[in-house]
Amino acid sequence: MSPAAARRAVADARRMVVKVGSSSLTRPGGGIDEGRVVDLVAAIADRAEQGTQVILVSSGAIATGFPHLGLTRRPRDLATQQASASVGQGLLLARYSLAFAERSLTVGQVLLTADDTMRRSHYRNAQRTLERLLDMGVIPIVNENDTVATDEIRFGDNDRLAALVAHLVRADALVLLSDVDGLFDGPPGKGDTRLVTEVRDMADLEAIAISGSGSGVGLGGMATKVEAARIATAAGIPVVLARAGHAAAALAGEATGTVFVPAGRRTPTRLLWLGHASTPQGRLVLDSGAVDAVVRRRLSLLPAGITSVEGSFTAGDPVDLLDENGHTIARGLVNFDSAELPELLGRSTRDLARERGPAYEREVVHRDDLIVLDRGGQQA
Repeated sequence: MSPAAARRAVADARRMVVKVGSSSLTRPGGGIDEGRVVDLVAAIADRAEQGTQVILVSSGAIATGFPHLGLTRRPRDLATQQASASVGQGLLLARYSLAFAERSLTVGQVLLTADDTMRRSHYRNAQRTLERLLDMGVIPIVNENDTVATDEIRFGDNDRLAALVAHLVRADALVLLSDVDGLFDGPPGKGDTRLVTEVRDMADLEAIAISGSGSGVGLGGMATKVEAARIATAAGIPVVLARAGHAAAALAGEATGTVFVPAGRRTPTRLLWLGHASTPQGRLVLDSGAVDAVVRRRLSLLPAGITSVEGSFTAGDPVDLLDENGHTIARGLVNFDSAELPELLGRSTRDLARERGPAYEREVVHRDDLIVLDRGGQQA
């Protein structure tokens, strides 16, 4: 697909995901910027009225909430971040509800965590909920469930979340709205840096210095947006990265911002989470035969091929699979706790089942819950 065709695909999309960052919705010192919310809603409502189903992935809960707690800056500790998100989420949704209601549109809040799309039962429920909302003409407003996150809130997760939601709902396009005009080949506004208007494949990014920093209220930088584009385009979804002030043009497929050309076929959503958004809880070291089985033959991992276990994890957790040289070659959802695995290493499933019962005939990591990674940690 050419860059022009990718923009046409955005213009023709019958279903799209739009992600907006905190810095595009809130004031520099925190709190909602009413004018920005109204402008964004107008652009989305225009597309919705043309028959496009739109899912909005919105950051901004923490940035909206912390001024109402008497804080002068975004908090750094997890507990206060979660408290700010708890206050801000309701305020943000209320403002969206009012703005969309003025265009006779109804919104519904959907809060997701990584587990909601990694674990089969959870992601099917999330998928059904989003599909039903869209069928009923509701605009889902999605955010990461910051208030109950068990890991430290990672800035920029909503960029990845948007790409994975786009895959989850089988969207035709993903639009990432930010406080910059698009992807630049260096720090924006410095020297002779220029806007990169098109990215045909990830090789185009090799010579570009991508910053990981962002604004004071929305700290997800350009690196997470490029990662989101990598996830979406690998799943065949065109991506546009543009300034939030140009939302209407970006959603219409006009020549604004940066367009990322799609390539590849869709991967199961939980495997996208596994490869791009999960945090491994441990590591399994494999012998050469198991590495060959997992990487080349794409088979399940059996206890006979594991030489050592590192970390503390429970069944269902993501773990990294390493070769004999310590290189990560895959990631998967493990079927055993770390405490019971060492006694199974090097044993055949047949022998284990005979000695311990049929529950021990299962794989350590099933091939359907495993994603092969390249040496750079990306999906192979």
